[in-house]
Amino acid sequence: MSIGWDDLVGSALLGTERRRPAIVAGDADEAAAGLLDAAAAGVVRRRAGVRPGVARERPGLAPPDTRWPLPEAARQRLDRLLTDRTGGGSGNRRGSAPNLAELLPQWLAEANLLGYGAPPALLPALLDAARARTDLRTDAVALAGPRGLWLAGLNPDWKFVLRSGHRGLAAAPEDPDAAERLWEEGLFAERVALLTRIRLADPARALALLVSTWSGERAEDRLMFLDSLRVGLSGADEPFLEQALTDRSRNVRSTAAELLAALPESALAGRMADRARSCVSLGPDGITVEAPYECDAGMERDGVAPKPPSGRGERAWWLGQLVDAAPLATWGARFGDRDPEQIIALPVLDGWQADLHAAWCRAAVRQHDTGWARALLGPPPAPSSPVAAVGDPAKLLSILPEDERATWVAEFIATHGLSEAFQMLGVCAVPWSEPLGRAVVDALDIARDAGSYPWSFSGVMGLAERCLDPAAADQVGVLSAAAEEPPDGSPGAGAYWSEAFQRLTGTLRLRAVMLAELRGEATAPGAPGDGGE
Repeated sequence: MSIGWDDLVGSALLGTERRRPAIVAGDADEAAAGLLDAAAAGVVRRRAGVRPGVARERPGLAPPDTRWPLPEAARQRLDRLLTDRTGGGSGNRRGSAPNLAELLPQWLAEANLLGYGAPPALLPALLDAARARTDLRTDAVALAGPRGLWLAGLNPDWKFVLRSGHRGLAAAPEDPDAAERLWEEGLFAERVALLTRIRLADPARALALLVSTWSGERAEDRLMFLDSLRVGLSGADEPFLEQALTDRSRNVRSTAAELLAALPESALAGRMADRARSCVSLGPDGITVEAPYECDAGMERDGVAPKPPSGRGERAWWLGQLVDAAPLATWGARFGDRDPEQIIALPVLDGWQADLHAAWCRAAVRQHDTGWARALLGPPPAPSSPVAAVGDPAKLLSILPEDERATWVAEFIATHGLSEAFQMLGVCAVPWSEPLGRAVVDALDIARDAGSYPWSFSGVMGLAERCLDPAAADQVGVLSAAAEEPPDGSPGAGAYWSEAFQRLTGTLRLRAVMLAELRGEATAPGAPGDGGE
């Protein structure tokens, strides 16, 4: 005699005293044992009746990775860095040992620069690290290469790799039919990656692919696809982008207008230039501004947002959008063939200078105009002058040549210290140049001697661990000795500063060892701060 599985489950939930199956007899203990026996027999029957499943199709072979394999010492280093990637934080962490988690981005960047591929056995840990930290993704996906892309297709946790389109991934399919089939039938992430890769190699082909299915795409998908046109943007894209200005999605329209504004010869840029000229002119006493009194339908179609953010006036908001979308070449002719430095020096009447200069800053960044960026930045402010609040110095610096950028920031730090320099340091090339590195270390030393709160500089310390040239280790090492605390300084600050400089010194020396390992150079075992590994 047998009993149904549902009856057995019901008896187990309610207890044999309240619901005893018919096949179970005896006292309470015997009933409990009988129920378990019946359940065991029921499990065997259920399993015996299961039909075998249909085997899934085996995945294809991983593509080959023809890049150089890592030297053994560098492979072991990557293994340790990935194992320790969840370790402590950076700048505000106490203790003198280097933070291995913060060394991983530097290691990945250098390995890619030298043309290495990731060891297959470490690919899962590498992709897990990139999943957990978005700042690692570009370099981690590049190092993972075509095998990483193949592996990501088998694990939903790594689907970000399929969307990335980063360098180091497999090239787009050579067969146009295969590419078209993937575009029409693939998952959204696969289609984004495909479009990005084709755009890198053949912008016109990528545009044609996008146009072929544009009208049937979802709004959120159209936005992502449109964003891929930033790569290789040219006048050939203008007709399609002009059509996208009438899209039913506001975000798509806004992105299309932004891309057109980045093309100085586009019709949209010309329309914006005409509107901006009608608002800004040069009078006998300086630049006069007559901001728009309304945002008409034409302005909205060309990407002008009619509603300003909270606390911003409508007219100033509309003016700023017109000026930052107008080609900067507009203003030389408008102001008597003056160059950017001369235009910036002109007085702006009636309190419009901040709005006008801020719009020019955004235009310089959008159009990557180094001449205007240089003029808007000017020389680093003198010690007695306040730091300019108009525009974003870090963004303006980002479009200047690396050497000029580093020199400007070094002079700024030497004059104003580090309190206003954090964002500027973040856009400087790594490793920092010798003058910039020296300026940062000197400013930290001055801050310590002045009795400043050491925790206020934890962010800069973290940047220094990642960006200082390892050759600066000896300069920093001199500062590692505990200094006498000033009477008006923060309690315990001297010990913190000493620990921080020791950690920075150890990190720089360990970075030097890491670079030597990647270059296949012989290194002494047990680098400082390496734990003798």
